Amino acid sequence: METFTYKIYASLSELPTSWDEVAVENAFLQTPYLKVLEDSSPINMRCYYIGIYENDILIGVALTQYLDINKLESFGERDQCIKTYIRNFIFKNFSGHVLFLGNNLVSGHNSYAYKKHLSFETISKIMLEYCAEMLVFLKQKNITIHLITFKDFYQIEATELKKFDFKNIYEIHAQPNMILNLNTKWKSKEDYNRELTKKYRDQYKRARKKFTGIAIEELSLEKIEQNEAKIYEFYKFVAKNASFNTFILSESHFSTFKKKCPKHFKLFGYFDNHLLVGFHTIFQNGDTLETYFLGYDEKVQKEKMLYLNMLYNMTEFGIENHFKRIIFGRTALEIKSSIGAQPIMMSGFMFHKNRWINKLLPKIFPRLEPEMIWQQRHPFKEN
Repeated sequence: METFTYKIYASLSELPTSWDEVAVENAFLQTPYLKVLEDSSPINMRCYYIGIYENDILIGVALTQYLDINKLESFGERDQCIKTYIRNFIFKNFSGHVLFLGNNLVSGHNSYAYKKHLSFETISKIMLEYCAEMLVFLKQKNITIHLITFKDFYQIEATELKKFDFKNIYEIHAQPNMILNLNTKWKSKEDYNRELTKKYRDQYKRARKKFTGIAIEELSLEKIEQNEAKIYEFYKFVAKNASFNTFILSESHFSTFKKKCPKHFKLFGYFDNHLLVGFHTIFQNGDTLETYFLGYDEKVQKEKMLYLNMLYNMTEFGIENHFKRIIFGRTALEIKSSIGAQPIMMSGFMFHKNRWINKLLPKIFPRLEPEMIWQQRHPFKEN
């Protein structure tokens, strides 16, 4: 088997010049986006970057994130039940320091990239080796990691990894990633609308009728900065009402994103009588449109069906700009399925540094996950 060496970089200024050449197929691993994380990361997050070398040549890059859970004010305030309290207690007291191998801010496979084909046997070996080096690196900074999580693998990848070095690591199944594969025949919103059954065409018409009076505007950097306090207020309302959070974005995150990725990052403001009442963001990642964070005024959202209209707007943007797919993420599964997104199961892997807790993970973790009961919708006509 090949021998690889690893370099851990604590700052983007240290990265080799060939980094973006290796990460060319994933904008979430390229330096403009990584600069966003470096300049405006959540208060409890620190990013580190791994260079993977073969014979002193950079052949792979990876992102890792250290999270100090103890710095969070709230894990999310939506579900106030005994299971939630127990879960939060365990995280605070037994898993306060977490190492993510991957990007905890977004859904999908954004952990690593290689410039050459590698077998899953080699990939599994590499991940565990640079994970071990990260633990030593952080220990030297007086940071003792409790919980290690390898984030977001599609099922075929997880199955392959389990054949090798990951076979004894606990596999976790989170909520599915909602992905809409766009039909190449769709050239406009009318083409999309024609594919909907009557029930979901009626839903579309009802949402658009409710939406009357709302103006949408793509905001420039200057306008994002002017409205940043309100944007952040809306984002934080949605974030705090999530079932579980391990981070809260910094107040300057959206303006920083626009500065560092001006062409690929877009923020759309929703205005009622010239007053900002909501926003949504998207990130253009090759032929994939990634939905990012959003927020809204709760009262206007109910009156105007803002959230559903945002989903339609993102779908229409994807169609009109010729993307192959839209990644909608892991929340609000049922309503996302109503506009055509399909649930794609993804796995992660997790182990605890305390061997007794690690042995109990398969029994503990499933009991702490909020029960997710939802009905998948099927909005398209059968061909």
